[in-house]
Amino acid sequence: MLGDHEVMATLAVSDIDRAKAFYGDRLGLVLDEEQMNNVLIYRAGASRLLVYQSDYAGTNQATAATWSVGAAFDAVITRLREAGIVFERYDWPGATWKDGVHDLGDGFLASWFKDPDGNILHVNAA
Repeated sequence: MLGDHEVMATLAVSDIDRAKAFYGDRLGLVLDEEQMNNVLIYRAGASRLLVYQSDYAGTNQATAATWSVGAAFDAVITRLREAGIVFERYDWPGATWKDGVHDLGDGFLASWFKDPDGNILHVNAA
């Protein structure tokens, strides 16, 4: 039923203007559509990310959106650092962490960071 249709990540934010600066300027996403009622839709490759203003912004304590960037991982991490992104550190058995990058073994590299509302975003080398 739903497997034949596209899906998009949806993130709640408390301040739509601050989110617009973060997702557009700092992360480099292309604003595809701005709707009434404080809704922004960004393009990210073939995907879309919907950002909307909500009183419940930042209440999710799990990863909210993931970008799998493959071989571009190092370049993406460098650009995020240059944009002032601060990476989260998580301690998992067997994983190592250096300069914002988790090495989870078998060549799987991953980084997590938060938007201004605390939404957890993830980039990996898959």
